Amino acid sequence: MKILVIEDDTSTADYIVKGLTELGHVVDHAATGRDGLFLAAGQSYDVMIIDRMLPGLDGLAIVKTLRGAGVKTPVLFLTALAGIDDRVDGLSAGADDYLVKPFAFAELVARITALSRRPPINDQPTRLTVGNLEMDLLKRKVRRGGTEIDLQPREFRLLEYLMQNAGRVVTRTMLLENVWDYHFDPRTNIVETHVSRLRGKIDKDFGTPLIETVRGSGYMIRDAA
Repeated sequence: MKILVIEDDTSTADYIVKGLTELGHVVDHAATGRDGLFLAAGQSYDVMIIDRMLPGLDGLAIVKTLRGAGVKTPVLFLTALAGIDDRVDGLSAGADDYLVKPFAFAELVARITALSRRPPINDQPTRLTVGNLEMDLLKRKVRRGGTEIDLQPREFRLLEYLMQNAGRVVTRTMLLENVWDYHFDPRTNIVETHVSRLRGKIDKDFGTPLIETVRGSGYMIRDAA
């Protein structure tokens, strides 16, 4: 992969660049926000690793500028800002993932590898179908058997993730990371509560249930109905 690292801390940048280069990746490095934006806008990369706090131009501004210019390259924020609000701000700005310092290099590699596998936005489907359940991702509408179902934003995202993985078991951890953007366990029943509410809306009045609980593993939505 060709990777851009925008990081002002010399030791951290050297550590990342050396490690990724040893794995066979081509790595460019910028130590300031403005230099990083210049590289990001002028060249093609598979993944960008961007620090939040940078001299000249901060990470949020870089990502917002890139997304506004139509640059869809996956971005991983790497930062010491660990609060929930910081994560929300980063993801809302257009980042695809968020890793807090200090970090394990193996996790960094796993995350950028996962980001590089995501299909370009233009190649992603705009409609999901599982049996007689249909989801329009552009209009943000859900129907089952022709009946429109009203979902809250988090319920919609939960169902979207289940439908994207139809026929496969998704674990509680996978749901926390991909639906709530939590990379830790909040020690609440937030997943179970939302799955229960979702079942009440898409299964209760339609005869055949689609969402299954796989005991000891997680949940699965049937790939046929």
